[in-house]
Amino acid sequence: MDRGVTRKDRHYARSRVEHRVVTALSPAVQAATINGVAVDTKGFGSCAVILNTGAIVGAGDFGAKLQESDVSGSGYTDVTAGDQVGSFAATAVADASTKVSYIGFKRYVRLVLTKAGGTSIAAGAVAILDHASARPVA
Repeated sequence: MDRGVTRKDRHYARSRVEHRVVTALSPAVQAATINGVAVDTKGFGSCAVILNTGAIVGAGDFGAKLQESDVSGSGYTDVTAGDQVGSFAATAVADASTKVSYIGFKRYVRLVLTKAGGTSIAAGAVAILDHASARPVA
């Protein structure tokens, strides 16, 4: 035990948490185009989406993109290159992780996995919201 660290120091370190990790696409074998979960960016200064892929069956050909909207249930449009850092490959590959950061100003972001051919791909994604305006983040 580090005797130089006080209880107050530990509390201060915990209160500085400024990020939240949320599911953007539930991990599953995807056999069709699917829209991910609407990620609410309110109260955060940045959002990174990390797509994790697993096995591809039957030459599954899937692409990924981010979409944005002012409301959670409708009005989604593709995020322009100027509002994201990085990009997803034209075709997702097996056993890979890809991070794309959203730097736009819409409140909601979602990942869209689009099937172009083949059978299926195992995929899931998380969104990391960071630079919280209020801390600590629950």
